[in-house]
Amino acid sequence: MVATTNQSFTQSSSLVKNENKLDINTSTSSHQSTIFCLSSGKGKCGIAVIRVSGQACRQVLKDMAQFHHMPIPRQAVLRKIVDSGNGVVIDKGLVIFFPAPHSFTGEDCVEFHLHGGPAVVSALLCALHSIPGCREAHPGEFTKRAFMNGKLDMTEVEGLGDLIHAETEVQRRQALRQMDGDLSQLYQGWRADIIKCVADLEAFIDFSEDQDIEEHVVESVKSRVGKLRLEISRHLHDNRQGERLRDGVQVVILGEPNVGKSSLMNALSQRPAAIVTDVAGTTRDIIETHLNIAGYPVLLSDTAGLRDTADKVEKEGVIRARKRAEQADVKVVVLDLQQWQNCKNNNRKSSITEFVISQINSLGLQLYQASASSLQILNADLSDSDSTPQLVDEEYCQTIIVLNKLDLVQGNTLEDLKSIDNKVLNCAVGSCLEAQSGRELEPNSPVDFPSVCCVSCTTGEGMQEFLAILESKLKIMCGDPLAGSPSLTQARHRSHLTKCLADLEQFGQMTPADDFVIASEALRRVLREIGKLTGKITTEEILDVIFRDFCIGK
Repeated sequence: MVATTNQSFTQSSSLVKNENKLDINTSTSSHQSTIFCLSSGKGKCGIAVIRVSGQACRQVLKDMAQFHHMPIPRQAVLRKIVDSGNGVVIDKGLVIFFPAPHSFTGEDCVEFHLHGGPAVVSALLCALHSIPGCREAHPGEFTKRAFMNGKLDMTEVEGLGDLIHAETEVQRRQALRQMDGDLSQLYQGWRADIIKCVADLEAFIDFSEDQDIEEHVVESVKSRVGKLRLEISRHLHDNRQGERLRDGVQVVILGEPNVGKSSLMNALSQRPAAIVTDVAGTTRDIIETHLNIAGYPVLLSDTAGLRDTADKVEKEGVIRARKRAEQADVKVVVLDLQQWQNCKNNNRKSSITEFVISQINSLGLQLYQASASSLQILNADLSDSDSTPQLVDEEYCQTIIVLNKLDLVQGNTLEDLKSIDNKVLNCAVGSCLEAQSGRELEPNSPVDFPSVCCVSCTTGEGMQEFLAILESKLKIMCGDPLAGSPSLTQARHRSHLTKCLADLEQFGQMTPADDFVIASEALRRVLREIGKLTGKITTEEILDVIFRDFCIGK
């Protein structure tokens, strides 16, 4: 038994050494040169920042900033910057030295803060080119070196990228939280739990016969795995809040031709994004624009009018409109109030609720959708590993019904609209649509009724109310990135965690008659997938836990 254990330990140690050797070779090949680039924006500016990272930084300071001794770390020093090749002064600016490992990349780093004229920047870059071992950095290479040197893990790198590309306030908050390591800490905690489970299980397999390892270890592992399975399930079924916030909420405008869809898009965009005419079928393709609504990113799409047509081009536009509607996070259905007024003028008694329902039916829209990805885990008892999570349909495709052309409605029809209680109208329309869809809402269901509002895209009347409704739906869909546990932000995270969940469920189905070695391999796969999230994959930590916790080999 001891020989087998020693052999297993030798093989594992060899594997770790080989992995580390590969990492070191990769790191060495990429770190042989010293890299530099303009870190501030291009073009004329007051100050330009040029960053240098690598082994030649100290030589750069001696040759270009003419330091005889290394400056005090992280302290700005005003110096003349010269071209070491010909001794010509390039500029006079600040120089800051960041010695390894206390720098962004973990290497020696230097920053030059110079005047931002193109000639100054070009001269300094040319001077750095002339120093042996220096080259211009590839895109993202500074961050890559920070990752390779353990200054950032993969989730923090992705958070940094999201922060750089953030266009709205709420996106900035989410990216900053991820860059600060909140998501990394969550995944590292799960990783530590799995390492402990694998170590306990493998210790039981290898040493239970001749060491003091109690049999309840297996049950303890199963309990911890069950708890972790529920935590990952909850994390996965987050209504895609983080991904929506990162990529933008898809809002699509739908309706018949000439109801004011393009006018609504232009009003929201505050520019003529779409052509507006009185010719039916003007919009034949999907027109997109990116908006910032209350800090939330929105991809707004205007679509072709929904109707039967013989025109091949318009028919294709209608097909695309319906496909986009299926993918939308929020549907904005625009109806023409003048059509309701015509019904009333022609002595056809029609309430506003009946009008809305008939229009929705004529458009053939499916306003409520639920998919497997919309299942949310609620009220699961984490203390009981055998508890079955309660799955409910949480997300329906959110809908806002916009009654447009309020400025053209007159007489009794306008008076009827003013007398309507919007809350009552919303519930009435929602109840009718629910009845038609055959769905029955549970008490306190998180599903909203469609919201109904009256607007005039021409005068702007009612637009603030519409924006308030849209903003409330965006808040529900994206959530508060600073509250609760951090959300998934990448499809990559979802893929790895889905595989983790499948392996954890496989382990949970293990019976005492099953092979513990095979069960242990399922946990190892989980460990590898979580390791891919943060960029850390190793077997050495498992061995450390085994020998530390059970004192085997004394």
